[in-house]
Amino acid sequence: MSVPSVVVAVALALAPVPADAQNFRFSNFSVEGNTRIQAETILAYAGIAPGATVSAAQVNDALQRLQATGLFEEVEILPRGGTLVIQVREYPAINRIAIEGNRRLDDEDLLAMIDSQPRRVYSPAVAEADAATIAEAYRQSGRLTATVNPVIIRRDDNRVDLVFEVAEGRVVETQRISFVGNREYSDRRLRQVLESTQAGLFNALIRSDTFIDDRIALDRQLLTDFYQDRGYVDFEILSVTPELSRDRGAYFVTFNIREGQSFDIGRISVVSEIPEANADQYRDVIRIREGVTYSPRLVDNTISRMENLATQQGLRFVRIEPRVTRNPASLTLDLEFVISRGERVFVERIDIEGNATTLDRVIRRQFDTVEGDPFDPRAIRQAAERIRATGFFADVQVEGRQGSAPDQVVVDVDVEEQPTGSLGFSASYSSDTGAGLAVNFSENNFLGRGQRLAFAFNTVEGGQSASFSFIEPNFMARDVGLGMSLGYSQTTGQDRAYDTEDYTLGTSISFPLSELGRLRISYDLSQNEISDVPDGSSAIIRADEDAGARIASILGISYAYDSRDAGLNPNAGVRLQFGAEYAGLGGDAEFIRARALAIAETSVMREEVSLRATFEGGALYSIDGDSRQSDRFYLSSRQMRGFDTYGMGPRDLAADNEDALGGNYFAVARFEAGFPLGLPEEYGITGGVFYDIGTVWGLDNTAGGNADGSTNGTVDDDLYWRQAIGVSIFWDTVLGPLRFNFSHALDTQPYDRTREFDFTVEARF
Repeated sequence: MSVPSVVVAVALALAPVPADAQNFRFSNFSVEGNTRIQAETILAYAGIAPGATVSAAQVNDALQRLQATGLFEEVEILPRGGTLVIQVREYPAINRIAIEGNRRLDDEDLLAMIDSQPRRVYSPAVAEADAATIAEAYRQSGRLTATVNPVIIRRDDNRVDLVFEVAEGRVVETQRISFVGNREYSDRRLRQVLESTQAGLFNALIRSDTFIDDRIALDRQLLTDFYQDRGYVDFEILSVTPELSRDRGAYFVTFNIREGQSFDIGRISVVSEIPEANADQYRDVIRIREGVTYSPRLVDNTISRMENLATQQGLRFVRIEPRVTRNPASLTLDLEFVISRGERVFVERIDIEGNATTLDRVIRRQFDTVEGDPFDPRAIRQAAERIRATGFFADVQVEGRQGSAPDQVVVDVDVEEQPTGSLGFSASYSSDTGAGLAVNFSENNFLGRGQRLAFAFNTVEGGQSASFSFIEPNFMARDVGLGMSLGYSQTTGQDRAYDTEDYTLGTSISFPLSELGRLRISYDLSQNEISDVPDGSSAIIRADEDAGARIASILGISYAYDSRDAGLNPNAGVRLQFGAEYAGLGGDAEFIRARALAIAETSVMREEVSLRATFEGGALYSIDGDSRQSDRFYLSSRQMRGFDTYGMGPRDLAADNEDALGGNYFAVARFEAGFPLGLPEEYGITGGVFYDIGTVWGLDNTAGGNADGSTNGTVDDDLYWRQAIGVSIFWDTVLGPLRFNFSHALDTQPYDRTREFDFTVEARF
């Protein structure tokens, strides 16, 4: 790359040198060498007026001004009597720009970052800055040793080709992440909190093990939130030290922390400094109790409830201030919520940037605050958390700044989008049906509108199914979810000796009833038909075939409560779901069906081991006195591991094929534990064990038999508990999480169908 040369030649010796010989007066000007830039423009930059007396220093200043324009590769000023000659060589125009040596980053991505452009004037300073920009892009991808050198190739007509020669170097990985000062939690557990990961078995594929300096700030915040949610109010990150290895090929990152002590919540009180606010009323909305582990999140939720009460009472500019009193002896924190008047500051506007796909309104609806409302910093922080919780963004920054007046605040929202779709593949194996394959697609931010779209296709030997669903989570600009679904399934002797064909069309609406509870009302219209029932099948199944296609019009209602992500305990939570359906609003079916689900999760042994218990049950009451196989309950292999779908439940023992009939009742309990296997956690491999117990039983009609009318006994619809145990291997790979289940059925009936192994994999894009 050439360096501009500047030459000043001032002819001072036209005559004997008197005392004022260094002063000049030019009546004429001559500009030479310029092709694109007008002479008048060059003289304007020089700034020397005709006939004015100028010194040699002023002539030199004129040359410096011409050089500073960045338009010329060389500049020379020659005084010749009363004429000032300005000779220039313009920088060439850029003919084309190329990038060579880059394999990891595409030309299109790199060219979009730089300021140099074809058909513009070449500038060495801009080219150097562009080279630094490209090198920074490589640094962000973990290639800290990458170098970029701008080179020009001269062409005719004062043109050049600008080439950026790239030496990519090696990826600098985070070889080890360690902690100093941690006593309560192991390095393994703390590494699970961080965004950064250690290089492991798939370090050539996993991007998060690449060392990126900017990610350290996020890791610091995640680690702080982790400890504070567990009551460690004095937690402090003393330092974070990234050390480069001698061969400059890896980083060793050390977090030096001070944990402190975990505090519980002590005495809780409310004090009002506003006559209109009754302290007792505000005390009634507090949901936290004494003795639970202190968490800033619990305090924020309490403040939010109090502020909502103030809004309902018509009180504005109310500030809820938590005053904390420390009790070192008992390791408790007394909380006093003080209700007072806040400053009269309003939200002038909310500015949103960085959302190339997601619409502004999707982000804006996460704010309870709108333009003109009182400014509440806590409400703004909670809005930021809700934006993060959508899962649409890799990074969310929400800050307030001074508006157009002292009592106005502008809220700036800066987001960085991330993929929101998933493509899942799963495979299974059964000793009865062989291999199966499923493909699932979902998009949680469809067209940037925050809408959820999902499609699934499943196929196994002798059957396939497809489903489609769409949910608008903000129907009519409210926290109301409107959903639509379509479904189709068809089997040809799959797990049963006859064929089935089902169609379903559904719609639903859901809305919150409480902070953690949601009500859903649904309507489904379905058509079910079975065909090609063999002669040796049960009379119960043949009767369903003789009835032909049946239409069911079903109205349903369900309630779900979930505290796993927002409850009082960050290590535990429950999900409760109850629902009932009524079929009889038209159609051919009349029945009432109820279901219940309860899930409890917790972490023990310093959060190294996760425990989960799931309970499910259901009951069916047939109003017309005889249920059909499409109405009754069956347990899938996911509900009862160790058994195939349709692998248990009432059967007609007199029939030749002993097909599953389903049952009017079912109950199942699943217990599982996940734990580390002692392998390096960067491999992403952990283990688990499980125990399942369940059953399906009860029929309205037990008069079975085969085609020739013989029965040889009744249908066996008694309650038999089945049990299964097994082990699981969880593998978090670059393709997605894999799960391998190895099952063994303990208690079975002779006609049960078991499954010994299955695995699933999900890949995100």
